[in-house]
Amino acid sequence: MGQAVRQVNLMLDLGRNLFVAMLGLGGGIAVGSGLVSLLIILDLIPRLAQLGKAYRQSVWFETAVTAGALFWTVADLLNWRLYLPNHFVMPIAGMLDGLFVGMLAAALTEVMNVLPILAKRMSLSKHIATLVWAMVLGKTAGSLFDWLYYQW
Repeated sequence: MGQAVRQVNLMLDLGRNLFVAMLGLGGGIAVGSGLVSLLIILDLIPRLAQLGKAYRQSVWFETAVTAGALFWTVADLLNWRLYLPNHFVMPIAGMLDGLFVGMLAAALTEVMNVLPILAKRMSLSKHIATLVWAMVLGKTAGSLFDWLYYQW
């Protein structure tokens, strides 16, 4: 009788684990599809390359985003840890994080025509590049503040 109960419990555990694995895989596919849709439909990567005056290298931007997403997905899945000195790594990681978020936000607002409308209404049409840089540097500063202040 005890052996049968253990086998049933093992089968139930296996079923639960398979369900959780399928649920996680489905959620990951949904989130990944949403990100890819955002990047493709709104042409964010080509627009980002155009803003950076590096349109011929847009394939490298696309490859970097894809490789970064895959690498960090595997790193998170396998629970990788880097044991590096925080005083050296945190400012660099914060800066890179801020640059990525800032450039992505700048490309998104540029695609959605937020900045041109804002610049036209405020009579700043000649200074769109300055507005984009202000957003990028603001996001970078915010990320650095978050990484350096809240992470320690």
